[in-house]
Amino acid sequence: MILVTGGAGYIGSHVVKRLGERGYDLAVYDNLSQGHREMVTSGRFIEGDLSETSRLVSLLKDHGVTGVIHFAAHCLVGESEEDPRKYYHNNVVNTIHLLDAMLKTGVRRIVFSSSAAVYGEPLRVPIEEDHPTVPTNVYGQTKLVVENILAKYASAYGLQYAALRYFNAAGADEGAAIGEDHRPESHLIPLVLDVAIGRKKDITIFGTDYDTPDGTCVRDYIHVSDLADAHILALEDLAQRGRSSVYNLGNGKGFSVREVIETAETVTGKKIRAVAGGRRQGDPARLVASSVRIMENLGWRPAYAALESIVATAWNFHRKRFG
Repeated sequence: MILVTGGAGYIGSHVVKRLGERGYDLAVYDNLSQGHREMVTSGRFIEGDLSETSRLVSLLKDHGVTGVIHFAAHCLVGESEEDPRKYYHNNVVNTIHLLDAMLKTGVRRIVFSSSAAVYGEPLRVPIEEDHPTVPTNVYGQTKLVVENILAKYASAYGLQYAALRYFNAAGADEGAAIGEDHRPESHLIPLVLDVAIGRKKDITIFGTDYDTPDGTCVRDYIHVSDLADAHILALEDLAQRGRSSVYNLGNGKGFSVREVIETAETVTGKKIRAVAGGRRQGDPARLVASSVRIMENLGWRPAYAALESIVATAWNFHRKRFG
């Protein structure tokens, strides 16, 4: 059985759906502080928190868990700076609880949901996995701390892990059954779609004077279903080869804020009002991934590389959820 922590969240729920479609026996463990119970479409759902250490041990043992995919984390950059204790406690301390429960029950394989936030301000793009890791916020720091813990647990205790560093997850399941619903929402594409659907009056562009073709920030958007496929490939590689790895996950293309807004207008057929705002502190001009390593090692390829397809799937879900 595979245990998915945080499997009621945005990315976790898509991984759960893909695992179910492929016939995996799985359990989903989530405290529902950020996730949605109705997004869990496969497996057995168990409401619980990673701080419940004895329960974790029982869960792993009683269900015969052989591998873990770990999503359960807080992920708002601004909030992480305002309330660092919350982030260090949940993202780091609770992950140690999970790892220790795994060691106690003989579970040695884990796929970890990391982030491109571990890199901080990029020195070069596209960003490869050997780029210096100098996170500029507490959220990124917690992800890097866990990656370092995983490496030490691997060398000391035989843990096998894959740390997947996401760039900008976006889009929704093709059938619009599940998708992005953060509360509060902080991601660009759903905020833009909120304007298209009438939930917001306008979208603020934070900075229009960057050294980019149109002056707005450029980001690498990767479809959530492509992310889900990468997690399963990483899990299967651990089972077959037992090699620990760190992988970037992006589509290798950068799209500016204005390009996202224009694409959303084309997809939705709606005029989206944008207003210019000042730069946000710590926002790099460009963040684009090199995903060559996971392509070469695991044969992963994004199926939704076009921005239009990413936005279209997000729009289908957005209308269903909020229309």
